[in-house]
Amino acid sequence: MSELTKELVELVWGTKSSPGLSDTIFCRWTQELLGIHEQAAVGFLTLMEALRYCKVGSYLKSPKFPIWIVGSETHLTVFFAKDMALVAPEAPSEQARRVFQTYDPEDNGFIPDSLLEDVMKALDLVSDPEYINLMKNKLDPEGLGIILLGPFLQEFFPDQVMYVEGTAVIMGFEDPMLQTDDTPIKRCLQTKWPYIELLWTTDRSPSLN
Repeated sequence: MSELTKELVELVWGTKSSPGLSDTIFCRWTQELLGIHEQAAVGFLTLMEALRYCKVGSYLKSPKFPIWIVGSETHLTVFFAKDMALVAPEAPSEQARRVFQTYDPEDNGFIPDSLLEDVMKALDLVSDPEYINLMKNKLDPEGLGIILLGPFLQEFFPDQVMYVEGTAVIMGFEDPMLQTDDTPIKRCLQTKWPYIELLWTTDRSPSLN
C-alpha cells in the first residue's frame, strides 16, 4: 500500500494500522490491516479487491451516507447518490456474513468447524455444546472439518420465505378414508384441531424447520 493511500485512509476515516479492529482494509501484498472502528460516514470501494489484492470491510462498503471513494490502480473517484436506501441499516444476513468473514480473513468462503461456536456466540445464536455439535454435523455432513459460508447463512439467515398453499379439512371425528400424512406440521395443528387433515398443492409437504 502506498504512503499516499495510507495518508488518505487516515485523513478520511481517521484510522491507523491496527490488527485488532472489527473492520478493516486488508492488504494482501503487505499483510497490513488498516482498522475501522465503526461504520464510516464515507465509504470505500476498490478495484484492488476485485483483483484479490485487498479486502475492504463492511463498515466501509456500507457507510452512513451514500458517498464512496472508489479506487483503481492509479486514481481515486468519488461516487455518490441521493438515495439513502443504498445505505439502509445492515440486514441480519449481512451482519452474519460480516461476522463470519472476520473468522475467514483470507476470504476462502469457509471456516474450520472449531470456530463455529465463536461465530454463533458473536451473532447471539444458541451456542450450547450439544447444539453446536448438532450444527457441525448438519453443516458438514461429509466430516471435512469446515463450515461453508453459504450453508451457514441458509441455515440461520435464509433470505427467502417459501410459501406452500394447501387446504385444511376439519372433521368432528376421525375418518380413515380421509387421512393424509403424518408430518410434524400436521401433528402440531392437531393439538388445536384433533381431526384436521391437510391437502397440499405440492407433492412435498412443507417443513416446520
